Amino acid sequence: MTTELTGRATAARPAADGDASARRLAYITVCVPAAGFVAALLYSFTYGFTLVDGVLLGVMYLVTALGVEGGLHRFFSHKAFSAGPVVTALWGVAGSMAAQGPIVFWVATHRIHHAFTDTDRDPHSPRPIGTGRLARLRGLWHGHVGWLFTVRRDNWSRHVPDLLADRTVMKINELYFVWVLLGLAVPALLGGLLTWSVGGAVSGLLWGGLARIFLLDQVTWGVNSIGHTLGNRPYRTRDNSRNVAAMAPISVGGSWHNNHHARPSLAHNRHTFWQLDITGSFISLLDRVGLVSDVRYPKNAGRGGRGR
Repeated sequence: MTTELTGRATAARPAADGDASARRLAYITVCVPAAGFVAALLYSFTYGFTLVDGVLLGVMYLVTALGVEGGLHRFFSHKAFSAGPVVTALWGVAGSMAAQGPIVFWVATHRIHHAFTDTDRDPHSPRPIGTGRLARLRGLWHGHVGWLFTVRRDNWSRHVPDLLADRTVMKINELYFVWVLLGLAVPALLGGLLTWSVGGAVSGLLWGGLARIFLLDQVTWGVNSIGHTLGNRPYRTRDNSRNVAAMAPISVGGSWHNNHHARPSLAHNRHTFWQLDITGSFISLLDRVGLVSDVRYPKNAGRGGRGR
């Protein structure tokens, strides 16, 4: 991990070294969870898939999906609501356990995406690459995961001055690998305790840890790729963002992507009553109990869907 990713203050290093380090991390980020998912399938084929496995997968997926969509995305990237230091730290830890990169990297990349959506400067636009019959497929692959191997260290710090000035955020950012390991250790420990067996710990690590990371990665990256390729466009934005209704439950509301690009500062992606936005509902709940404030609701859908 490069120093710019983690926010540690050290001597400058050549850009080429930083790019090589980022590529190595990209291979780890992509390949290790994928291998873990395959291992989980093979392990369950041999020893069975238990209720504990399903619960650990579901709970860890929900926690980290909310951490990504509610924390890294709506809170840190777009300032859609405010929170105190403790709640800020919890959002940061939950998002970091998803293993999609430290806060500074995730937010800077996303803000660049919004500033230059579907242009040459967008880090992960799925626009066709090259010519010929495979141009669209190459673009879709790049928008989904290929961009991680080519993303440039383009002075991310200038896109996140607010985060760099926040000591709580930067401490969470610096301890990124601790939170990733915590996201693996917790389901392994719970799996072992709930089944009182080593096998339960192994299965918990595989399903609640590595497989969960792999599955959430595909959903998050799918919003980048599918969400700019297929789906409805109720808002005529300057980009090609689209709503992908089928992904709404597993993306905890993140796949209402055209809604989001039309009004990115809102805490809710649900712009009509029937659109499922688990993250928006969770933020509303936190607002009701006083754990967050200054929540930016759609004008026609205040707390719990009531007009304001």
